[in-house]
Amino acid sequence: MGSPIQRQAFKAINELNIIDDMAKYHPILCGTIPISINVNHSDLDMIMEVHEPDIFKQEVQLLYGHLEGFVLNELTVRNTPVVTTNFRFGGFEFELFGQPKPVDQQNAYLHMIVEHHLLTANPHIRVEIIRLKELGMKTEPAFAQVLGLDGDPYDELLMYGRTLGIIS
Repeated sequence: MGSPIQRQAFKAINELNIIDDMAKYHPILCGTIPISINVNHSDLDMIMEVHEPDIFKQEVQLLYGHLEGFVLNELTVRNTPVVTTNFRFGGFEFELFGQPKPVDQQNAYLHMIVEHHLLTANPHIRVEIIRLKELGMKTEPAFAQVLGLDGDPYDELLMYGRTLGIIS
């Protein structure tokens, strides 16, 4: 059934109808709420596969442009063009993240898979991860610190996951 925050997130996502409205972009909820390491004000990160950013921008503007805090941005992340959209709905901050890559190959998804595996295999680390997040640390740096990984925490977490055979 999920935790209370997961149930609230599910309700907001369903009321927004984002899964159906954005189906052609294969939306997946990533981040801290699905793996129960969320803190106050954790947002709902929806990643999507977007190959035509101009069409995507028009669609999100039409569907969500009227919502509180709506902001649309284009940027480059690790040499990849990205469109982000932020808005508030149902008590949550949403972030839509679209890039021209299948969702199951995007870093946000891969990080979540590795993090979930590590939390399942080592449940005792959950408390420390949440404590670090409550102090303002981002998720991947918190995992890197707890695991003793040096270097870029985003890259290191992926390499760690590949070494353990969690992801390929």
